[in-house]
Amino acid sequence: MNPFRRLRPWLRDRRLPAAIVLMALAVGAVQTLQWWLAPAPKVSDFVGPPRSGYTLGNFRGVVYDKDGLPSFRIAGPHLERREGDESLYLNAPTFELPAKQPGVPDWHGQSEYGWVDKSGNLIKLQGPVHMHRPAYGDTAAADIRTSEVTAWPKENRMETAEPAQLVQGASTMSGVGMRANLNDKHLELLHDVRATFPPRQRKPA
Repeated sequence: MNPFRRLRPWLRDRRLPAAIVLMALAVGAVQTLQWWLAPAPKVSDFVGPPRSGYTLGNFRGVVYDKDGLPSFRIAGPHLERREGDESLYLNAPTFELPAKQPGVPDWHGQSEYGWVDKSGNLIKLQGPVHMHRPAYGDTAAADIRTSEVTAWPKENRMETAEPAQLVQGASTMSGVGMRANLNDKHLELLHDVRATFPPRQRKPA
C-alpha cells in the first residue's frame, strides 16, 4: 500500500499543527540562508587609547572648594579630555596650591604628567614631582621632591607611596611614603625616615 495515502488523511486531521511545524522550518531555513549569505561584520581598524573628546594647548584651569575659593590652579602645554570617563590627561603640568593663610605664600609645583577626574576632586601627578614654597618671615624656603602623587585639592592634602625628600633651609628630611595636609602645614614621612636638623643660631642680644 502506498505510504503517502496513509499520510494524507493523517495530515488532513492535523492541519494546524502541521502548518505550524512547516512554518517554523521555513523561518529557520530563511534565517540560516540569511546568516550564510550576509557579509562578515566589519572589524574596527582603530588601535590605541580611547579617542579624545577634545584637546587644548597652553591651557589654564582652576578647581574651586565648597566656599567658591580657588583650591588648585593648574596649567600646561597640552590637555586631552577622554570621551569615556570625561577625565583630563595632562602633559608637563604646573600647579599652584593656595596656602589659604595670611602672609604664607602658595606652593608651586610641576610634574611630568597629570590626571584629573571628572569632578575635579581627585588629581594624580605622575612621574617626578617637584614642589616649592618661597621663604616668608623667619621661615626658610621649602622644596619637596617625590613622584606619583595623589592629591585631593579641595581638602588641600596629598600623599604618595614613593620616596620623598623635604628640604627647608639647612634642614632635610627624607623617607618612603608621604602624607601632607597643607591647611595645617603637617607633613608625615612613613618609612625609612632620615632627618638632619642643624642647631639654630642664637640671635645676638
